[in-house]
Amino acid sequence: MKKYFLLLFLTFCVYNAQEKYSNPILMGFYPDPSICKVEDNYYLVNSSFAYFPGIPVFQSKDLVNWKLIGHVLDRKEQMNTNGLGVSRGVFAPSIRYHNGLFYVTCTLVDAGGNFIVTAKDPAGPWSNPVWIPEINGIDPSPFFDDDGKAYIVYNSVAPDNKPLYDGHRTIRIYELDLDSLKVRGDEHILVNGGTDLSKRPIWIEGPHIFKKDGYYFLIAAEGGTGDNHSEVVFRSKNLLGPYEPYAKNPILTQRHLDPNRKNPITSTGHADFVVTDGGDWWAVFLGCRPYDNGYYNTGRETFLAPVKWIDGWPVINPDYEEVQYFYPYPAKPAKEFAERKYSGNFIIVDEFDEDELSGDWIYLRTPEEKWHSLKEKEGFLRINLRPETCSGNGNPSFIGHRQQHIKCSAETKLNFSPESEFEKAGLVIFQNEKHFYYLCKSKNKLNDRVQLFKSTSGNELELIEEAIVPAELRSEDIRLKIVSEGKEYSFHYAWNEGEWNTFLNKLDASFLSTKVAGGFVGAVFGLYATSSGKISSNKAFYDYFIYRGNDDIFNKNE
Repeated sequence: MKKYFLLLFLTFCVYNAQEKYSNPILMGFYPDPSICKVEDNYYLVNSSFAYFPGIPVFQSKDLVNWKLIGHVLDRKEQMNTNGLGVSRGVFAPSIRYHNGLFYVTCTLVDAGGNFIVTAKDPAGPWSNPVWIPEINGIDPSPFFDDDGKAYIVYNSVAPDNKPLYDGHRTIRIYELDLDSLKVRGDEHILVNGGTDLSKRPIWIEGPHIFKKDGYYFLIAAEGGTGDNHSEVVFRSKNLLGPYEPYAKNPILTQRHLDPNRKNPITSTGHADFVVTDGGDWWAVFLGCRPYDNGYYNTGRETFLAPVKWIDGWPVINPDYEEVQYFYPYPAKPAKEFAERKYSGNFIIVDEFDEDELSGDWIYLRTPEEKWHSLKEKEGFLRINLRPETCSGNGNPSFIGHRQQHIKCSAETKLNFSPESEFEKAGLVIFQNEKHFYYLCKSKNKLNDRVQLFKSTSGNELELIEEAIVPAELRSEDIRLKIVSEGKEYSFHYAWNEGEWNTFLNKLDASFLSTKVAGGFVGAVFGLYATSSGKISSNKAFYDYFIYRGNDDIFNKNE
């Protein structure tokens, strides 16, 4: 009997030792991760650009299973991105903890510059931003030294603002007064250009400083955020330098690998480090998952990989050339901690039966007014039709959910009666103001229509396909579904619980890819209602939203 129990115990230990997590740990556009550890909790933040609320805050017990606990910028007096392109706004936040306070530093591009906010609880509330006009650059990150002094390190312009080449940048530092949250003293350049100025390195950015074994280590991204992205490291005995680059830089990149390899992960970089209670080092960083020839619609996502110290230097993912989709858990899995999955394959259902919308929903820019409700009709999300459109730079009646898989679908059920051809309500797959597809119910002359539009380079929409709604079905609910198969989107509709009609199949998905559309975000499924520039009192009622993600590679580990 003792041998039997011993065998069960050993089997249990081996199983847990071999259990693996899947990358990305945060799927969909959750780029530029920064992380810190406080007691037995890990906290992580990401860029959110012009979407509201800004800077999601995640909490985890094991670095793998994450729970969204709030947002840093969730009040309009903190953040106003109206008038900005969708890829402007919130760039590269950094989170740190010191003496009972959480600090987040960030850049609000084209809308205020660099700032710092604080909170006693990472779930919020966070303070209003304290602006730091002295910083001429982006990607600020705080560092708290052993002597009690604080600093802020950031990306900035070339020396004397005279670049030797396109992409010539510097890493600089100021001392930070923790009472006023203002910088003081002189600005110092820590890194000029990158690892080797003679090789004209570009876009040194996303810096973080930490201390180990008597050295100050400075990690930063280099090479731009596309296919040539990488992470590099420097060290110095003195905080203000001089900093020597690691001879075997970069410590992370995928740019040298065959772009035609199976299930590629590309564009890796912009990393941050964290140490477990067991003394193991791990890195979070951004990466991309193209479906074909460098095209990806899911944006830049958050990955996790181990760090090893080799000859006094940290190296990310040293045991593999390729970043892996599956690694052994860094700690005992805490799956029960997470309320929903952000990694692997999953289904998300929102029946709009709560008092407030889930924090995973996002808005295009900062809402100036309340234009939706969960209380007007029980079990429905009401959205007012308003003049604002997705083609503009305002805050349209749009509530979005990130596309988190290459293969996925989004479905909703809609109750809506258009009163004019300008009124539309439905489901959009949106990349930016000039790159989206819109499946909706609308009107054309005397008939209600199901219509599919494609955005144009202007503010007009191109009608791709339409179908007349039979008179006897005008008042019936309509179901709408968009399916992603990597290179293609397909669009479907049905009446009530009836069978699906394929409206249009195999529409080019690369139109919504970062490679074509540009920018720094990923595609977003949106519940979207508009009166196309006209004043309207009409409303659309959404019964539910279902997201299904099913990428082939994750089935191997489930």
